[in-house]
Amino acid sequence: MAIEFRSVTKRFADGTAAVDDFSLVLPAHKTTVFVGSSGCGKTTLLRMINRLIEPTSGEITIDGAPIADRDAVKLRRGIGYVLQNAGLLPHFTVADNVATVPVLGGTPKKQARERALELLDIVGLDRALADRYPRQLSGGQQQRVGVARGLAADPDILLMDEPFGAVDPIVRKELQTETIRLQRDLDKTVVFVTHDIDEAFLLGDQVVILEKGARIAQVGSPSEIMENPATDFVASFIGVDRGSRALSVKRTAHGAVLVDAAGRTQGVLVGDAREAVP
Repeated sequence: MAIEFRSVTKRFADGTAAVDDFSLVLPAHKTTVFVGSSGCGKTTLLRMINRLIEPTSGEITIDGAPIADRDAVKLRRGIGYVLQNAGLLPHFTVADNVATVPVLGGTPKKQARERALELLDIVGLDRALADRYPRQLSGGQQQRVGVARGLAADPDILLMDEPFGAVDPIVRKELQTETIRLQRDLDKTVVFVTHDIDEAFLLGDQVVILEKGARIAQVGSPSEIMENPATDFVASFIGVDRGSRALSVKRTAHGAVLVDAAGRTQGVLVGDAREAVP
């Protein structure tokens, strides 16, 4: 399902514009990533899609139909939502957490549990964890349960609000890889929020770099943005102006590798390219 923002503005009681005249189409079956510094309005945009926040003006549509015309509770139950820190119910087991939305929607508990177990398989968790409680899981396992819960109602749209921000770098990398696999397998319309430009470029088909007030600094594929940053702000945000994205070739005992400006290995040259290095 395609999502469209049409001249959307959100002003809070003090007059602050969290979102100022935002217009954009989020294509169906693709991952759109909102990325920017804290306070730029990216989470506000995300939460307006499932009407946790209502716009002050403008319109949001899903497949051309205004979401304002739909019952807010039914809308939310049909959209997957994955939070930072998982947001699991501490007194529910893993299986019951995953089954929450289907049960609320009227699915019999036995059927909802069967679906929960299937989803544990999908997100790479052992079914033996189904009857444990969130406190008995690692941070990475909790986040996987959160993703499973977001998928439980088989939504066409999945919202992910900085879901990996609270886990360590190794687990975060694993979860990012899992997210790419899930999107390849399930073909959802995903809206992902992050402040990490590397995460945005890794996960996004469409990346939206935001300034304060959710003003679009640039929108495009990761390649388009890296090859042609639209402004000095974008160049600085993605690290082009500091040379942090520059790569060079380094010879090792096992062949040639690519290293970044900090000397960290970013890839291995293979085949003819390896022989071409002087």
